[in-house]
Amino acid sequence: MPRGLANTHPIFIDRAEGTRVWDVDGKEYLDFTSGIGVLNTGHRHPRIVSAVQEQLGRLMHTCFQVTMYEPYVELVSRLCALAGEVNTHKGVLFTTGAEAIENAVKIARAHTRRTAVIAFSGGFHGRSLLALTMTASSPAYRQNFGPFAADVYHTPFPDEYRGWTTEAAVDALQQLFGTEVMPEHVAAIVIEPELGEGGFVPAPVAFMQRLRAITERHGIVLVADEVQSGFGRTGKMFGYQHAGIQPDLVVMAKSLAAGLPLSAVVGKAAIMDAPLPGGLGGTYGGNPMACASALAVLDVFEAEGLVARAAAIGDQIREALQRLQGRVPQIGDVRGLGAMLAIELVTDPATKEPDADFAQRIIDRARDRGLLLLKCGPHKNVVRLLPPLTASAEEIASGIAMLESAVLESVVQRRE
Repeated sequence: MPRGLANTHPIFIDRAEGTRVWDVDGKEYLDFTSGIGVLNTGHRHPRIVSAVQEQLGRLMHTCFQVTMYEPYVELVSRLCALAGEVNTHKGVLFTTGAEAIENAVKIARAHTRRTAVIAFSGGFHGRSLLALTMTASSPAYRQNFGPFAADVYHTPFPDEYRGWTTEAAVDALQQLFGTEVMPEHVAAIVIEPELGEGGFVPAPVAFMQRLRAITERHGIVLVADEVQSGFGRTGKMFGYQHAGIQPDLVVMAKSLAAGLPLSAVVGKAAIMDAPLPGGLGGTYGGNPMACASALAVLDVFEAEGLVARAAAIGDQIREALQRLQGRVPQIGDVRGLGAMLAIELVTDPATKEPDADFAQRIIDRARDRGLLLLKCGPHKNVVRLLPPLTASAEEIASGIAMLESAVLESVVQRRE
């Protein structure tokens, strides 16, 4: 494997079930990574496995642009109902989050007849050329892969722990309009309601509402990137719903199909219809088996009340993390929405200097105890928790206990 394909955990997984995975040596782990937020319904949920197996026996692939099939249309209809209304919204399916983001920009450009795109510092939108140009969560993603796409601009994301208030972030956006790109040239502003790779920073409600007002005033398409924050992860079906706003386009992926490659762009019909026939599509987009999986995912969400379960899991984890913060001042911040929570590690709570080594020690010690976690943030000093929303209260408590032990041991190791 090339060195560019980095790995968080030096283990090979052999099988998985629910919240648990087993490596090739038979060691059991609680998986609080969910495949980077893909498995909100857990590993191999029986209802989803059954739906995919049934679809496998009927139809694997035709390509929707060649001959159509019902699961694609049924899924789009249900996604439109979740993100808006069936009679006012339309949707199209793709394969990856990056592919969906790039198509959302295409749709916005076709609708507005403008070219410029604004994204936020800390945002992650994918690894393909336009998506990578929009990504600004770590220079490791961009490296020396340029030149990048033209007419893409970045503005600060409101991170109150780091001093970027809503007012400061709005002022920075207005300054961007006044110095680099006029708003009448901007096709789309793309935002994650809670930064994913950028450090699990939720956008304040006031900021999302101000941003919606600004985009409406200037005729700019507001795109909500819900790739990691969507499908119940934040305690709402989509993260933008915490602010009570309605974006123009919503980009979905990751947990949409429980591990099968599937993404979507869903939005207002007048905007979605802007590209001419032939302007949208993809060979594998909306694959029948992925659609069957996604339909079963939505059934599981309804049957098991997973949005409410996410909020309950979030309350359980947040309370524990805040208690731990009281014992470990190097936990500079506890933040996130619902079950999309993280701790930021610093050398000193006064200076807030990032401590990536501390975060890595926690990751390693937690794995030794049987808990899989991930890092994120520009300085890789944020430990994020992404347990399946199907996890039991006992599994969450067990994972928290492992995390606490890992943190306290890492504190001792750090002092030594």
